Amino acid sequence: MKLKYHIDLPCYSAIKTVKCEQLTQPASVTVQPGQRLTITCQVSYSVSSYYTAWIRQPAGKGLEWIGSRAGSTTYYKDSLKNKFSITIDSSSNTVTLNGQNVQPEDSAVYYCARERHNNTNHQ
Repeated sequence: MKLKYHIDLPCYSAIKTVKCEQLTQPASVTVQPGQRLTITCQVSYSVSSYYTAWIRQPAGKGLEWIGSRAGSTTYYKDSLKNKFSITIDSSSNTVTLNGQNVQPEDSAVYYCARERHNNTNHQ
């Protein structure tokens, strides 16, 4: 089962400036059914200060939010919280998605993306 990943370069404007954040993921990885999935996203912002979301899109289907994390605060989609976990490393500004017992139905393009809000105003 081959899982694909995407490099996401979101930009946002703030009054008179435009700021782009860089998020880098591996291009693809193959995981056998029953194995563990690990995808690391290296980012250009503080993973303690801003939420990073993990989202996936199976072929021919819509986007599905997996969860978000900033610092020690993590949110998960209820139906996926026992399958996935999100960890961060503040020293290297990386956010890692870990999946256990991956099955063919988990085949998808997985995206990491920085959320607009910071760790103090997540809703």
